Amino acid sequence: MPTVSAHVAAALADHIDHVFGVMGNGNAYFLDALERSTEVGFTAVRHEAGGVVAADAHHRAGGGLAAATATYGAGFTNTLTALAEAVQAHVPLVLVVGDEPTSGRRPWGVDQIALASAVGARTYTVGRTDAAATAVIAIEHALTYRVPTVLAIPYDVASLEAGPVPGVPEPRIPGPLAPTGSFAARAIRDAAAALAAASRPLLIAGRGAWLADAGDALGAVADATGALTASTALGRGIFPRPEFDLGVTGGFGAEAAMDLVAQADVAVVFGASLNPFTMRFGALFAPGTHVVQVDLAATASHPHVGAYIRADAGLVARAIADELAAIGAAPSGWRESVDAASARSYDAGDDVAPDGRLDPRSAARRIGELLPEDRVVVSDGGHFIGWANMYWPVASPDRMVMIGTAFQSIGLGFPSVAGAARARPDATIVLTTGDGGGLMALADLESAVRVAGGRGLAVVWNDAAYGAEVNLYGLKGLAEEPMLIPEVDFAAVARGFGAEGVVVRTLADLDRLAEWARMPAYDRPFLLLDLRVSGRVIAPYQHEIIRVNS
Repeated sequence: MPTVSAHVAAALADHIDHVFGVMGNGNAYFLDALERSTEVGFTAVRHEAGGVVAADAHHRAGGGLAAATATYGAGFTNTLTALAEAVQAHVPLVLVVGDEPTSGRRPWGVDQIALASAVGARTYTVGRTDAAATAVIAIEHALTYRVPTVLAIPYDVASLEAGPVPGVPEPRIPGPLAPTGSFAARAIRDAAAALAAASRPLLIAGRGAWLADAGDALGAVADATGALTASTALGRGIFPRPEFDLGVTGGFGAEAAMDLVAQADVAVVFGASLNPFTMRFGALFAPGTHVVQVDLAATASHPHVGAYIRADAGLVARAIADELAAIGAAPSGWRESVDAASARSYDAGDDVAPDGRLDPRSAARRIGELLPEDRVVVSDGGHFIGWANMYWPVASPDRMVMIGTAFQSIGLGFPSVAGAARARPDATIVLTTGDGGGLMALADLESAVRVAGGRGLAVVWNDAAYGAEVNLYGLKGLAEEPMLIPEVDFAAVARGFGAEGVVVRTLADLDRLAEWARMPAYDRPFLLLDLRVSGRVIAPYQHEIIRVNS
């Protein structure tokens, strides 16, 4: 007879194809049912946070509903940082966990509902008679609000017989938020008119535009107006005409490209929150730029926005394109007058920095030249995030997965490889991580090596320090000793996990990457590059942080 846990597994199986996590006594019956009675795959990771991270990366690289599992108590509390990141990043995810018995909390228990609520996740607790229906409600909540939900199975209920799995309604998911009413119609006409009259029009797109499938419509708007284009770090690759694209805006952007952004007289931003990093802490646009924002938030998210349209970015982009066609808009000619490719180029760096260690700019540039074209880049958090964003272009927004930046966390890198590898079984998964974050996530180096195999590459920016802290607080004169890390031989550690590890002190040491990239994926090992880089070369976006905090 199916158990309560089997009901949960069956309800989830209609909406997911993979679960990541760690087994414990609180979720053992759920995993047993998942393995025995569904076609859903399960990938074990080595830390509970890694389960949520891998599920998060699986969604960002492949779409769909993310799913993770952990036991109760310490297993659940281990997930909280990763859960907070997924909340901040608006990832639809269901975390199946054990929970305290219905008889009450035991001495070692914690209030899991309160802890989940504290990071922004709602909890749904199943009972003996409503497990499947409750699971569907949790799925519906996650997909409707694009937020993680916790699906809790009390310990004394998990193995109870619950009868045949009942038929339950499909989740009801609302459609895209349409721009309705006379006010929205006028706002769209005004945006189109402003773009048509602009001498230097600019379009910027973020991850929200990608999720709204707005790429083709944005291309039509750009062609109709002669607009230059740019994207946020999570929207890169969305515009169809790269020859007129300025790359990533904000601190990851090239200086010449950002100078062109500042010249825009009209800028329309689709599906981007305009956070401080994208906005260069308020310095992205010139004071005279008319900024229109299209997003799903209740209100405009930056004071420099002059007009706001709350609606789906794809629907609004198509409406603006139709309006431009109706009024016979002519291209401004601005984009043909500039060399966008040159503007978005970055400093090539030196072979070595003045302190004798590898210059991260030249290393990033050379790695970018050698990486397989069919790649997904997954990024941990830390000072080094600028290098991959600047020097490693990707084909589309779902191929740049930055887990940790929404919550400003580090240490979520290695397990993200496993999630992205399951979502993209034919692509090369490239991790960029620092030595500090790498050490935090080290348990799931094993997961990365096991799951990605020869499709996996990890680049560790090893400067023997917490670089972001040194760059900000060290420059303020605070004691640097707590900010330093003894230099770790990550290459040797990688070999212990069954990967190939290479210490990179010179650009010539990257020849091994060239050889590796030419090999068939099935015939090569997981490769970890231990880059001994200089911490004295500061990423441009960090200079902006230093400026506003000095």
